Amino acid sequence: MVIQRDTPSSSSSSEHSPSRPHSRTASEISTPATERSILFGSSFNNLFFRNDQCIAVIGGLGYIGSHTCLELIKAGYNIIIIDNLSNSFLGVFDRLKMLAKRHYQNTCAEAPFMRFYEADFRDEVSIRQILNTYTIPPAQYSDGEDATIIKTSIMGIIHFAAYKSVSESIQEPLKYYSNNVAGLIEFCSVVQSFHINTIIYSSSATVYGSIANDGIPLLEEYCTHQTETFLDHDGKLRTVQGGCTGLTNPYGRSKWMCEAILSDLALANPGLTIIALRYFNPVGCDESGLLAEDPRGVPTNLIPIVVKVLTGESPALDVYGTDYPTQDGTAVRDFIHVTDLARGHIAALVAASDGRVPNGFRTYNLGTGTGQSVLDVVEALEAASSSKIPIRNLNRRLGDVGVCVAMPRRAEEELEWKTEKSLRTSCRDICHHLEIKRTDTGQADSPQR
Repeated sequence: MVIQRDTPSSSSSSEHSPSRPHSRTASEISTPATERSILFGSSFNNLFFRNDQCIAVIGGLGYIGSHTCLELIKAGYNIIIIDNLSNSFLGVFDRLKMLAKRHYQNTCAEAPFMRFYEADFRDEVSIRQILNTYTIPPAQYSDGEDATIIKTSIMGIIHFAAYKSVSESIQEPLKYYSNNVAGLIEFCSVVQSFHINTIIYSSSATVYGSIANDGIPLLEEYCTHQTETFLDHDGKLRTVQGGCTGLTNPYGRSKWMCEAILSDLALANPGLTIIALRYFNPVGCDESGLLAEDPRGVPTNLIPIVVKVLTGESPALDVYGTDYPTQDGTAVRDFIHVTDLARGHIAALVAASDGRVPNGFRTYNLGTGTGQSVLDVVEALEAASSSKIPIRNLNRRLGDVGVCVAMPRRAEEELEWKTEKSLRTSCRDICHHLEIKRTDTGQADSPQR
């Protein structure tokens, strides 16, 4: 079911106070889909007027999801956010409203709308209720259109909802297969019935498995789901069959399985455009410092762990593995600023809308193409924070690979996207967030919450 919960405004301004459903600004309204729906910056009187098209963001209050929602709003997209808050906080939505207001208050443009529904993407009843809210009444169909076919104002879905800890997936594999894989199947079955034909899927570089250890930038063709012919790094033309070998953990396997399912789905339904974005290692936060990586549980990604050391919550940073065949012995990753990553989703939406994505299903690496070690990150954060970060060297962690770096050429050429921000910028933004966290005396908890 969709849970009802009052959401306090983050501002005392009338522009952010609960008001009547047809207010020009933020409103708290009730719909058949849910008793809690928050709308930011809209002046519509009917969901089905010309500018009602929107993007549904599943898992949109998490780390990458929230940054993507912010970039979508800045780019002028109407969005609806569906999140069960299992690894995120409701306060993130208030901060998104605040940042959206800041962005639009000095412009002549009208802010797009933003709604939040608390629901689990695996809950078919709740998802159908929410999506039903955005169906277009047959009375508004054009002459000659089949009134038995559902039409919707949702022009695309970005799917973030998944468990994502490598170490936890090794300990609890069924949890990952149940949520990430079975959940996706159920969700896609519902989405299909609403004829939503564009899906952007949050995938991962873990699908490349142990091939990453070869130390060369990873091409999308190194993990495919259909037969592909491509030009390899050595200049030779190669043909590969669908499949992948050397997957090192259940999380990576769950992402590969989901990609395979989506590839088959697109093959069976030529009208679908499905893009799987393979993330490398997102770091940093929005330059405002008001959004950051703040999981509910114990963090497993490098940056939030380092942040706990910087804030004194942890005595030292555990470095897993100092004997990898890398320059300093620590693991090398392709660290990408989360804002660059978020903008990659918009590039994917635009490319899908323009018909620039071939073959129904397509994978893209989102990374910088440059590898940096764990110690490189530590050094960069020490420079940005003017603090020493104590480390503790430990054995390698099960399921990890030594090197994982993207070849982002396909995304640069087909999506017309590339990274703009550096690791140094990422570290600066993290330190800005920490400074806000220290001085934000109005909240006893994290600024995200």
